Parts: sequence; C-alpha cells; structure tokens
Amino acid sequence: MVTWFGAGLSPVMPGTAGSLAALPFAAAIAWFGAPWMLVPAALLVFAIGVWASDVYCKRAGVKDPGLIVIDEVAAQWLTLSVTPVAFWPYVIGFVLFRIFDMAKPWPVSWADRHVGGGFGVMVDDLLAGAYSTGALWLVLTFLL
Repeated sequence: MVTWFGAGLSPVMPGTAGSLAALPFAAAIAWFGAPWMLVPAALLVFAIGVWASDVYCKRAGVKDPGLIVIDEVAAQWLTLSVTPVAFWPYVIGFVLFRIFDMAKPWPVSWADRHVGGGFGVMVDDLLAGAYSTGALWLVLTFLL
C-alpha cells in the first residue's frame, strides 16, 4: 500500500515514480466523476497513508523511507483537482508538484524536518501539493 502498487520500489527517483503512478488513477476519478472528486479521494488516501506509513516506519525502524510514495499520490491528486482530464494540464500539474515537493518551500521544509510518524511522512507532501494546486490554478487561469 505505501509503495502504491510497487511504484515506490523504483531504484531511480521513487517519489517521481509514485507521482507518475498516481496519474492514471486521478484521470479515472476525474473522468468518471469530476475533477473536484480528487479532493476527497486525496484526503482518504492521506488518512490511509498516515496509518500505513506509521505502521511501516515503526516496523522498519525508519523515519521516511523513499519507498513510501502514498504521500505523493495524495498530493498529486490534490494538485490535479483544479483541472479537467487533459494531457498538458496533467503534465504541468505533475511537474509543478515535483518542483514544490523537491524544493520544499516553507512550511513544507519545516514539516519535513519537525513532524514525525505517519502524519509527518504525509503532511509535507500534502503541503507541497497545496502549493502546486495553487500554482496550477494560476497557470490554467492566466496562461492557458
């Protein structure tokens, strides 16, 4: 569960692999429902991720291993909640989330360093997802 169907086991850039693996699920939710439905879906995955990440980290004796990518899934879905299913908006949303996740602007960086357990694993990515959601909305509203 925490590896999102094995995406987190990628030997190269597991976070990016997890974000990429989140896209078809996001597209299905938005296509068969509506883009806004990604918000409750992301919150559900967030809640499950807090529990599953906490269990995994305690059993493995680690803080936030790269193979846990369920946090990327929740945040990527949040990001894509402001766009209909379309190729370029999804590409832009994917790239924006990866930028904010890697750059870790405040308070993402603070949460990454100071919040522990499963909640800590999940919350920094959700905060990065909030940044990328706003950025994607701005791009879609004013540039596309």
